[in-house]
Amino acid sequence: MLARLQQFLTLGVLATALVWTLVTWQLGNPGWAVVGALLLLGGYAGVLALEFVLLNLTHGNDPTARARPAQLLRAWWGEVLSAPVVFCWRQPFRSRHWPDHLPTDAAGRCGVLLVHGYFCNRGIWNPWLERLTAQGTPFVAVNLEPVFGGIDDTLPVLDAAMRRLEQATGRPPLVVAHSMGGLVLRRWLGKHGSLRRVQHVITLGTPHHGTWLARFATTNNSREMRQVSPWLAALAEGETTRGAADFSRFSCYYSHCDNIVFPPACATLPGANNQHLPAVAHVHMVERPEPWAELQRRLAN
Repeated sequence: MLARLQQFLTLGVLATALVWTLVTWQLGNPGWAVVGALLLLGGYAGVLALEFVLLNLTHGNDPTARARPAQLLRAWWGEVLSAPVVFCWRQPFRSRHWPDHLPTDAAGRCGVLLVHGYFCNRGIWNPWLERLTAQGTPFVAVNLEPVFGGIDDTLPVLDAAMRRLEQATGRPPLVVAHSMGGLVLRRWLGKHGSLRRVQHVITLGTPHHGTWLARFATTNNSREMRQVSPWLAALAEGETTRGAADFSRFSCYYSHCDNIVFPPACATLPGANNQHLPAVAHVHMVERPEPWAELQRRLAN
């Protein structure tokens, strides 16, 4: 569903930009033709810039070092380059290019479960899926649905993927989760699983304690990511009640330049291996070598 929606949005913007350029050029306004096309195709960069302004203004007393202007600019540019690749190419048109890999010799090997975040699908992991396939590592990458439903509504998808990996390998998998995907995994562990069912969890920019930006949210799952939301309170209570609040098996990557999850410490957990990625924005975090290196280290153990 999300892939079709993003196909429609991508092609719609491209068609609008083309029509605008042709019409205004024919009317003798080449300047407006260029300006309009640039706004349509590159206007997202301005939205990203606003997010970076907001993350800087709301840093407050967060224990993470405040990002310097040069770091914010570097992170913004990285996100400007990453966002269209992910949202206009990989996810809408290439989300099924690398299928799940469960080879016949998977038994006894450690598998990897990859869980995407909000308004994303498995296509965001394509560089990871290509490398995992090349090295023969068993993996499953989910498409969480319903896209705009509650976080709890996606648990059956995660549960089915977890069972596929367990049946194929006979071992608890390594889980890598981006953004909201980390909350889906925590909810699953608290309600339907236990820490024994995962070898280790790597989260990238997950709003473990919500995010300031979600106060403007309108969909069910995004509202659940508001700071001090009832859903997050229920998550923490359930983890404590069921003994799933031990985060020593978590590695949490976060950044003072995360333009979606801020203040920065919202993406950390007590007792986890919290790793700061300086000058790295939210989507671009998936491209960084550090989380991939952590996964390889865990696979080698």
